Amino acid sequence: MKQIELSDNYKILHLSDDTTVNTRSVIITTGVDDFTGAGVYYGAATTEAGACRNEDVYVVGGGNSAGQAAMYLSKFARSVHIIIRKPDLTPSMSSYLIDQIDQTENIEVHGHTELLEAKGVDRLQSLVLRNNESGEEYEKEAGALFIFIGAKPVTEWLSIDVVKNDRGFLETGNGLMKHPDYHQFWKRERDPYMLETCVPGIFAAGDVRAGAMNRVA
Repeated sequence: MKQIELSDNYKILHLSDDTTVNTRSVIITTGVDDFTGAGVYYGAATTEAGACRNEDVYVVGGGNSAGQAAMYLSKFARSVHIIIRKPDLTPSMSSYLIDQIDQTENIEVHGHTELLEAKGVDRLQSLVLRNNESGEEYEKEAGALFIFIGAKPVTEWLSIDVVKNDRGFLETGNGLMKHPDYHQFWKRERDPYMLETCVPGIFAAGDVRAGAMNRVA
């Protein structure tokens, strides 16, 4: 989908193949990444570790959660690569974890490194990385990517004025009603439905929604 346009009674969807669709309601489920659940994971690594057996795995983040995940993944993966922008893990990770990582042969820490792009067809296949000292960019094969620095929702394509939180996630339902400008943008006599955005008839579900619960089980 390229964008949503509003008319009096319909939402006009402009698709990437230049066709348009008229509809009364839209559910936005664009999530936070094209490969979420298909090689890219946010947060805990325990449930996905078995699928990473004999793979080259990358972990983005330098905190304790990232370190604990790397240690756990190292029991399954062929190699685990920790990607951090800083020179090393000292400023952000407990010393006991750093010591464990240093003693684990198949874990490598890549300082001064940033993730630029995740690439693949139906699932993650490689990562484009950059050394932030030299500016060198290079591509590495990757079986999985675990992100421990938060997530960016796929909402930048929305051209209509939909209320988002400060991280770009779509506000809906009760969360929308708590917004300080709620009475300025919501003019219906009824309250918004549970997953409804500030635009009546446009809903959001899944990771793209502000306050969405993850990994409840």
